Amino acid sequence: MMEAEEVQRLMDKADQAVKSARLLLNAGDADGACNRAYYAMFDASRAALIASKAPVTPEVAKSHAGLIAAVSLHLVKNGPLPREVGRLLNRAQEIRLVADYRGDVVEPDDARELVGQAERFIQTIRTQFVPPHDG
Repeated sequence: MMEAEEVQRLMDKADQAVKSARLLLNAGDADGACNRAYYAMFDASRAALIASKAPVTPEVAKSHAGLIAAVSLHLVKNGPLPREVGRLLNRAQEIRLVADYRGDVVEPDDARELVGQAERFIQTIRTQFVPPHDG
C-alpha cells in the first residue's frame, strides 16, 4: 500500500473511532467512549508518523508505549505538534487503561472531555500532516 493510501486509511479509522466514541458517550458508556477516543488518537498518530516520514519501524508504531514515545520524540519534541497535543495522547492512554483494565469508574465528564480532545487531536493531525484528498 502506498504511503498516502495508508495515511488516509488510518485517518478514516480514526474518524470512525471518534464517531463511535461520541455515540458511546451519548449512550452513557463512558468506558467504551474513552476506549474508542484513545484508539482514534492512536490511529491518527500512526498516520502522522507515516506522513512525517519519521524514522519509526512499523513494529514500534503498533505498540502503545512505542507509538507514544515516537510521537513525543519525532512530532512534539522539536515540533511541529505543540506539547499540549502530545500530552493529550498520554492522558488518553491513562484514561483508557482505567476504563479497560483497572475497573475504576470513568466519570462521564472525563469521558466527554476526552472525546472532545480526541476530535481536536484528529483535526490537528489532519491539518498538520494529511493533504486533502478526493474521497
